[in-house]
Amino acid sequence: MDDTSTDVQSVDELMQRITEAYDSLPRQLKSVATYIEQHRPSVMMDRTSDIATACGVHPSAVVRFAQRFGFSGFSDLQAVFRQAYTGASGSQQTYQQRIRKLIDDKAGEVSGVSVAREFIAASRTGLDELEDGLDDEQFDMAVDMLSQAENIYVIGVRRSFAVASYIVYALQHTKKRVHLISGIGGMFREQVRSVKKGDVVIAISFAPYGKETQYCVRAAQHHGAKTLVITDSQLSPLARHASASLFVKKEGSAFAFRSLTSTICLCQALFIALAYRLELNVEESKETGGYDD
Repeated sequence: MDDTSTDVQSVDELMQRITEAYDSLPRQLKSVATYIEQHRPSVMMDRTSDIATACGVHPSAVVRFAQRFGFSGFSDLQAVFRQAYTGASGSQQTYQQRIRKLIDDKAGEVSGVSVAREFIAASRTGLDELEDGLDDEQFDMAVDMLSQAENIYVIGVRRSFAVASYIVYALQHTKKRVHLISGIGGMFREQVRSVKKGDVVIAISFAPYGKETQYCVRAAQHHGAKTLVITDSQLSPLARHASASLFVKKEGSAFAFRSLTSTICLCQALFIALAYRLELNVEESKETGGYDD
């Protein structure tokens, strides 16, 4: 058993310990750590075997994970989450489980309207979780960074490319210089080379985390630029070294297809908050006579 003390008082304290130890964990225990970070409200109810199946590990790995952080077994670790989450957002979690059960129990062909309604309901649940989990301090920090940036670069690959393209489109409605790192022709390295101190790189990536996106974040840091990461976990390789991080921990999903609703909503909220901030700056400049039409 690890020497870590079991006097954990909160979920946040436990997750902080997990984050600090994450790099030194074996691969199987890293998978368990990521699962727990992404499923905080349900960990108290999940069976060890279910977690193991979701992580692709043996159930003993889940027990070893708990012991690594000083617990005698996984049920003791669950007690920390049970104390924090019992009575909190219970109806939301039950609703989420109800949607999944409804899908699993469907017999025969499902109509297009049923598919649409179930997907919309799942997306709505994801939005509720986004609102509940929004970090006010990190969001304000993100807006501050973008408002002060000389250039804004945006990177997102594969599933995240649509979101990256959208936020570039939205940000181009401000007076900021905005650049999409598209990697066209395989030229990620060349496109990120011009990033410098005073710029901000927005990186959007979810598990299993695009290697191209990770490279661009490292390059931005090397050149002294700030990084705003939109991802799914504090244990994400991008989030652990970001200047600011915003999390979409669980998108709504139905029929094994993950929605982009929550991620797009977060990006729209970020743009609107930035535009509002810039407009306030303009009005303040007009009042002091420093704004030139």
